[in-house]
Amino acid sequence: MVLWSPFAGVAELVDALDLGSSGESRGGSSPSARTNTRTDEFAGLCGPHPDTTGACGLDGSSRCDASASKEKCGQMQVTETLSEGLKREYKVVVPASELGAKVDARLDQMKTQVRLNGFRPGKVPVEHLKRMYGRATMAEIIESTVRDTNNQIVSERGFKLAADPKVTLPEEKDEVEKLIEGKSDLAYTVAVEIVPPIALGNFKDIKIEKPVADIADSEIDEGINRIAEQNKPFTARSEGGKAEQGDRVVISYLGTINGEPFEGGAGEDAPVLIGSNTFIPGFEDQLVGVAAGEKRTLKVTFPAHYQVADLAGKDAEFAVTAKSVETPGTVNVDDEFAKTLGLESRDKLREAVRDQIGRDHTAMTRQKVKRALLDELDKMHKFEPPPSLVEEEFSRVWQTVLQEMETERKSFADENTTEEKAKEEYRAIAERRVRLGLVLAEIGEKNKITVTDEELNRAIMERMRQFPGQEQRVYDFFRQNAQAVASLRAPIFEEKVVDFLLELATVTEKKVSREDLFKPEDEVAA
Repeated sequence: MVLWSPFAGVAELVDALDLGSSGESRGGSSPSARTNTRTDEFAGLCGPHPDTTGACGLDGSSRCDASASKEKCGQMQVTETLSEGLKREYKVVVPASELGAKVDARLDQMKTQVRLNGFRPGKVPVEHLKRMYGRATMAEIIESTVRDTNNQIVSERGFKLAADPKVTLPEEKDEVEKLIEGKSDLAYTVAVEIVPPIALGNFKDIKIEKPVADIADSEIDEGINRIAEQNKPFTARSEGGKAEQGDRVVISYLGTINGEPFEGGAGEDAPVLIGSNTFIPGFEDQLVGVAAGEKRTLKVTFPAHYQVADLAGKDAEFAVTAKSVETPGTVNVDDEFAKTLGLESRDKLREAVRDQIGRDHTAMTRQKVKRALLDELDKMHKFEPPPSLVEEEFSRVWQTVLQEMETERKSFADENTTEEKAKEEYRAIAERRVRLGLVLAEIGEKNKITVTDEELNRAIMERMRQFPGQEQRVYDFFRQNAQAVASLRAPIFEEKVVDFLLELATVTEKKVSREDLFKPEDEVAA
């Protein structure tokens, strides 16, 4: 039986307290986030406080010779049983005598810490401690021995792991009992998948075009018109006036599923802009023709991937009362309108719109340059990425594709392809992502590019600002969740590596139209 936490079975059998796991799980959405920190989990061959002599065993013997097929560290034996591609597997045997010596040493240390009735401090016999705590201590020693041995295997061979080691421990109850009682050797296997060595190219050979577009007055005018449209006034229709597309209807509503109200399904004085598509599909259309004071029952179906899982895909009815029906007016874009937006004048409004368009252009230029850089890196670095990382990335990408197709009610035929061809294409995308993630991680490591605490704190503060009134909850979430912090660290790290590479590459500006700047990549390639 393969165990992600190789000590769970042992701990359960001795009724011990939670003994922990082999290493902190590290996350992040990009391959670089998953691989860049692997070596941290296996630092320190003899535990968190390695001795200064370099010894791995209790007898002070030297480290094992990584070039030998069978190794000894004290009496421990490590034998390589599989070397296939990026997969390695080892059989490890640790003598019962070595485990017993570690247990005795640990119990001897406990003498000064344990307080038992009938014994003076520090005078509890080791044999008495062994009767009381021997089994739990042995489980603890097995845990640390497996962890330290795996550290040694990885570190001495210079491996970088693509995934957590898979450890197989004895699973027969009798075997485990003998192991816990110190009557048998600890024998287990550990399988690892490694990241291949990556020979980095000469980044000074990279040549990239940087597309830039001027900001036209017409683009600013379009932006101002959009703002005016979003802030147009509404006036009530005359008595009996019926709602049309573009009107705003203020409603109260109560939603039910199979006749039962559901959480979040009721509201008062909710404004609905018909045609804005901000409510679930079909809701707004059924308000066309309604008059103030009129009651209607709207029948809708929640989308299959609705954000509230309990409602996804379910039919619902909403009992609606129209409080008012309002028709849109027009906006005169002048100084007074600008003041309603918190700006001093129309000119200041125009300046603000121009600045926002400039930021949009800069972001798109960055996106295009980064894509071009990644394309060049992909051409320069061709190697087999770890299959487990590719499969993990492909599964994530493919699941997203299927969800989007279901939401849009499209088939593979609608996309002029087949499921097999689509899988092939997206698997190639997954391989590219993993390979590039590993390359970026290698570049960052070789050039000592790191994410500082200050940069992480800024990212957390930015997330907090996105949730007004819930800042403390957001802060506590990141403080208590290492994977969440890793999800912030990964994109910061990636952008810093990209900046480093762009400093080395030859980047030439190229004037383009706004349309070409914002044109999707597949259309540009065509």
